[in-house]
Amino acid sequence: MNAIRARIASRALAADDRLPSIRSFAATMGVSPSTVVEAYDRLAAEGLIRARPGSGFYVSSAALPRLSLAQDQPQRDRAVDPFWVSRQSLDAASGALKPGCGWLPADWMPTEALRRAFRGLARAEDAVLADYGATRGSLALRRTLMARFADEGLDASPDQVLLTMSGTQAIDLICRFLLRPGDTVLVDDPCYFNFRALLRAHQVKLVSVPYTPSGPDVASFEAVLEAERPRLYITVSGLHNPTGATMSPQTAHRVLNAATACDLTIVEDDIFADFEPEPSARLAALDGLNRVIR
Repeated sequence: MNAIRARIASRALAADDRLPSIRSFAATMGVSPSTVVEAYDRLAAEGLIRARPGSGFYVSSAALPRLSLAQDQPQRDRAVDPFWVSRQSLDAASGALKPGCGWLPADWMPTEALRRAFRGLARAEDAVLADYGATRGSLALRRTLMARFADEGLDASPDQVLLTMSGTQAIDLICRFLLRPGDTVLVDDPCYFNFRALLRAHQVKLVSVPYTPSGPDVASFEAVLEAERPRLYITVSGLHNPTGATMSPQTAHRVLNAATACDLTIVEDDIFADFEPEPSARLAALDGLNRVIR
């Protein structure tokens, strides 16, 4: 009985899970089947398990206490920081609006096309389903991206493209490669909350520049570069998150000139490019990928 209770308490057995058969559990415990029968009968009498004639014994839903992390410790005041914003987005009700989180509504997604693609993928050869890929990602996909970049005036080769699981992973890899604890990184004010959470994990100093309807405030941008000498500037230049603003060509030109003078590397997160009604200036295209990482 204690062995079954322990499995339920540790959630190795969940509600409606079938218990081991009498014979197999007797062999596991080194006891007679009649001993297991009596133990199961007693557990059933306590309401922890229930019998299904002809099927066996199952864990009762009433046997499991509800999990509630909030009850494990006293409630504390929560700071409005990147992690607070993450909690509001991840834990909110399905119908709640989530401004600034960067996630697109489910009804915007090409779900039918995705289902067709998944069905086609399921019929692929074994290596596609089970093997690791190349370090830079699928060459076919990188070539597809090259064609799109060419339409934007961005001249790049497949060897310059690295595929990642997400934009956040891409920026994390850049930070691992270019930053050391204590380095200074420039972000927009306001900026995508996850930039701050990620940079905090890399133990860097954060400085910010006000973001206007046409991009970063250039005078503040130049002053911060002169005073702080940041290593990186991370921004969203088209359909900026969370302001929705778009960088103007004039602002982009001055930002690149200032970055060149201060040897600043710019990371341009272009996640919303396909949703812009009319393509606007992009730092990566204007710079030719010299000091801008897209």
